[in-house]
Amino acid sequence: MFRSLAPVSAALILAVGAVSLTARAGAPAAVTLPAPATDFLAQRPASLDTAVFAGGCFWGIEAVFEHTKGVRSAVSGYTGGTTTAPSYEDVSTGTSGHAEAVRVVYDPSVVTYGQLLQVFFSVAHDPTELNRQGPDHGTQYRSAIFYRNKDQQRVAGSYVKQLADARVYRSPIVTQIVPLATFYVAENYHQDYMVHHPDQAYIVYNDAPKVEHLKQQFPALYQ
Repeated sequence: MFRSLAPVSAALILAVGAVSLTARAGAPAAVTLPAPATDFLAQRPASLDTAVFAGGCFWGIEAVFEHTKGVRSAVSGYTGGTTTAPSYEDVSTGTSGHAEAVRVVYDPSVVTYGQLLQVFFSVAHDPTELNRQGPDHGTQYRSAIFYRNKDQQRVAGSYVKQLADARVYRSPIVTQIVPLATFYVAENYHQDYMVHHPDQAYIVYNDAPKVEHLKQQFPALYQ
């Protein structure tokens, strides 16, 4: 689904301002989740690590992690499919097999992989929506964790089981946990989209609330 790039009108901004962030159409409700019972520290604490997540439009996922303390960079891109060097148009057809995803480079001495998972499942997206997220539909918007190594696979799998056993969601978790293949960086106009287009309608309704939820639920991790 192609998203409108038109800015939201001034009148609509005023109307939205009177509505709670959590009630905005398209924004997933924030969920209070337990911290992962299983986590791991980098073998070399001084080095950076990388995590890759998918959960709907990459604009919002990127914005959430850009505001997460310890994250050095968050880049929108495509992974998980068969098309080589896909474009946004290719992925949007839903036939390339790729998901809109975000590559997160982070400092494990500041934020752990498990904490990133907690943010991902709590405020970044709804892991119970199959091949969709808010107004966006298709396999390119699926919920997925692309693990880089056995530690990430183990921690991600353990956390999904922990959340499922705790029944924190009304519906089953549908998040895929799959090995990371080639990650293709998306077009420049997709990068830092919320920074450059804070008043665009899609951002106002779907993504700004996610960042606000991060600030409210994880004040120690918010930046």
